[in-house]
Amino acid sequence: MSEFIGHECGVAMLRLLRPIEWFQETHGDPLWGLRKLYLLMEKQHNRGQDGAGLATVRFEMPPGERFLARARTAKRNPIERLFDDAISPASKFSDAKLRTVPPLELKRRLPMLGEVLIGHLRYGTHGGRSTDHCHPLMRRHNVASRNLAVAGNFNLTNAPELFARLVEDGLNPVGDSDTMVVLERLSYFLDREHDHLSAAMGPGSFRGLDGRVLAEEIGRDLDLARILRKSCELFDGAYVLAGLLGHGDAFVARDPAGIRPAFMLRKEHFVAAASERAALVTAFDVMPEEVEEIPPAHALLVKRSGEVCVEAFAEPATLRQCTFERIYFSRGNDPDIHRERKSLGRNLAQPIVDRLGGLDGAVFGFIPNTAEIAYLGLVEELDRIATDLAAERLAGLLQKGPLDEKAIRSAIDHRARTAKIAHKDQRLRTFITHDAARRDLVGHVYDVTHGVLEAGDALVVVDDSIVRGTTLRESIVTMLARLRPGRILIASSCPPIMYPDCYGIDMSQLGRFIAFEAAVALLEERGEGERMVEVERKCLEQEHRPVERMRNHVAEIYAPFSLEEIAGKVADLVRSPRLEDELGWTGPIDVVYQSLEGLHEAMPGFTGDWYFTGEYPTPGGYRVLNTAYLNWRRRNDRRAY
Repeated sequence: MSEFIGHECGVAMLRLLRPIEWFQETHGDPLWGLRKLYLLMEKQHNRGQDGAGLATVRFEMPPGERFLARARTAKRNPIERLFDDAISPASKFSDAKLRTVPPLELKRRLPMLGEVLIGHLRYGTHGGRSTDHCHPLMRRHNVASRNLAVAGNFNLTNAPELFARLVEDGLNPVGDSDTMVVLERLSYFLDREHDHLSAAMGPGSFRGLDGRVLAEEIGRDLDLARILRKSCELFDGAYVLAGLLGHGDAFVARDPAGIRPAFMLRKEHFVAAASERAALVTAFDVMPEEVEEIPPAHALLVKRSGEVCVEAFAEPATLRQCTFERIYFSRGNDPDIHRERKSLGRNLAQPIVDRLGGLDGAVFGFIPNTAEIAYLGLVEELDRIATDLAAERLAGLLQKGPLDEKAIRSAIDHRARTAKIAHKDQRLRTFITHDAARRDLVGHVYDVTHGVLEAGDALVVVDDSIVRGTTLRESIVTMLARLRPGRILIASSCPPIMYPDCYGIDMSQLGRFIAFEAAVALLEERGEGERMVEVERKCLEQEHRPVERMRNHVAEIYAPFSLEEIAGKVADLVRSPRLEDELGWTGPIDVVYQSLEGLHEAMPGFTGDWYFTGEYPTPGGYRVLNTAYLNWRRRNDRRAY
């Protein structure tokens, strides 16, 4: 993706199933858990750069000492800062001393050292980017098991309704964002669970427990699945929630449609979970098949006793795992994701060859780095096509008579020419700037390779997606035009993004999608602007209907046009006047999109394609789409949810 899109955060959980003394003796490192959580978060760094946080529960702390600790930061290089602060006090001990110092003494020096840990990587999609907006979120209480820390990768479409429900329940919540609503609902039903158990076991009950004995018994009997079931019952959206209670229970819960990814690794001495399988594989040096997926509508539950189970907390919905997760968000070293991205690239090969009229006179590259694996698949398929063409050519020549070596080489020497066209400068972080400054900076993020094109060569560049098109128009195409190609072809490994997303990607403003711009421009060119008025009328009619009755009327904007027509207009829209005015370059620009069929063929297990099709996995998605279209018609640039 050649432009910045705020997207999915990352979560991590680690529960040590052996005391710290065991890690001290077995691994020679009482800080083993902290160091592993660091690796687990660092290997998900792609999921969050705006901030990071961690929380830990520390077992067997004496009364009066801290049993639950949290640290967060929104400063630059947040993961490094977080763990430097967490681990640096241990540098006062020699390696030999570290292997013998009593764990309680270490815990007193290292507040983040504990047996249950959760971590979070923030990629802010809405709201502020200060430390206060970083997870884990905390609910504090003087009863250990009523303390709650939550880190999440989630967006809810119905936060206002959930907030109103909390008010109806007699609460006075502060803040109505989905983040605060999640914390408040979990806290509310955690309290309800305590009240239920206290009534069943406390003074006046059959068991008649009281004081410390009652508190410990409640901690043992807390039903995490029941708390999650009641808390998440009304959620409309996508989520993975990682949480821990102050006495040591922990959970990782995944939404019923499986929109957000979550994986777990269970071993004798620990259990861990993360947003990406590859992070667990690398951090713990295991084979991919050892890592399990947390099923949709299920939670990984770990009790203070060390009991581990996976239990359903909701009714599973139709599986709609996010395709963008595979195309762009996740690290490509996961074997399945690697295979899927290569397949996406292979599917682009024939349409590109058809558009170019062959392979001769073309150079293939990719931009940005996340498109590299799709590019590799493209090149492999281009080589296969070239081999087939060479075989046909050679067979035809052989029918005419014997060939010498020169003729044979000439017949088969038609492979795709490739080059590393663009090099990203990792030191320039354009996402930290406002939009106007970013337009200037992004032109310098990539350095181009001169001298690889011959006169008249076509330059084909693979991108993983084309969302807004602003960076292509304002910087990337201009940068590529400086190489003086005969033509530029941009190939997107995913279909055109036509509809808002409210489950992970920060793109709820319909008018910013270049595919939508293209459809509107085509309607206006054909004198069919009244179609937009009719869609507005239908959206207004259903604006206040129950969300379950809402429909996608925006699809009528796209209905008259083929994928090729949308792509052709997008190619027109990414042409900046600067190309001719400043560079004197007038060559053609083409855009080739992945087909929807090609997407489904490449990743058949991932049907979360609402941003391409407008078919949303929850009712709230249709409300967001309806609002986004009306906002666009009203020239209101606010977020649609």
